[in-house]
Amino acid sequence: MAIGVVMEFSGATLEQYDRVMELMGLTDGETAPEGLLFHWVAATDDGIRVTDVWRERAQFDRFGEEQIGPFTQQAGIPAPPRTEFFEVHNTLAGR
Repeated sequence: MAIGVVMEFSGATLEQYDRVMELMGLTDGETAPEGLLFHWVAATDDGIRVTDVWRERAQFDRFGEEQIGPFTQQAGIPAPPRTEFFEVHNTLAGR
């Protein structure tokens, strides 16, 4: 079952997010990690919010351990995100 993931990074900037994306090799707009269906990011009053939809929780967990954690630290993001998970009932995507 697909899962929604919302990560709130307090104190993080969009510039740091862009650096993380560079470190992950995800800047071409075409490449995505295995299992990622949808991704977006926005600035908030106290940091950034990343919202994803993944095919499976295990795929997100593996990507988080191998890439999100190490690369956010390397980019200087001050703390791990507050993360919420949701079971996805339905998705729609434009073309």
